Amino acid sequence: MKRCVMLISGRGSNMVSLLDALHPGECVTVISNRPEAGGLAIASARGIPVATVDHRGFVAREDFDAALAAEIDRHAPDLILLAGFMRILTAGFVEHFAGRMLNIHPSLLPAFPGVHTHRQALAAGVRLHGCSVHFVTPALDGGPIVAQAAVPVRVGDDEQSLSARVLVEEHQLYPRVARWFLDGRLSLAGGRVVLSGEVPVTGSLHAPQVD
Repeated sequence: MKRCVMLISGRGSNMVSLLDALHPGECVTVISNRPEAGGLAIASARGIPVATVDHRGFVAREDFDAALAAEIDRHAPDLILLAGFMRILTAGFVEHFAGRMLNIHPSLLPAFPGVHTHRQALAAGVRLHGCSVHFVTPALDGGPIVAQAAVPVRVGDDEQSLSARVLVEEHQLYPRVARWFLDGRLSLAGGRVVLSGEVPVTGSLHAPQVD
């Protein structure tokens, strides 16, 4: 059985959707950079070991990343899932876990990287918005895209209503992609996403062509 570690910074809504989809024993720990993160209590209540590496205890970003990497390596995971982890990671950290770290971003990348994505989408006047699961690389929100889910932008939408619609898709998409990886169907080879087996088609899911 493959093992994963989740990194969170807050309430952990994507963490909960991931935990709901995983088999017992697949998530070996949940780690946060904030001891007050609400998701830690949720994970602990489910019997998942939790840990904190508080970024505020480190002067240099590289020192925090080194401590975080050491805590992750202690569990020897096959996959690291960023689930609302609000820290920009150094290139050295990302390269250490190359090909086995995934993130979900609330936009249809490459559009609207960074923060305030729903605000950006509304300001740009796009008709479709959504979320993307991608492998993490040193380029912020620039790693190879695994799958995306789209939602319409409706007349009268504000950041809150659009965010809520996208979040529903995030909670469906991210567990599906994590399952692909843990089942041995998803990998990264030469910077290219490799996905094998059948991918069920839904109204909102856009995934790469399977091998």
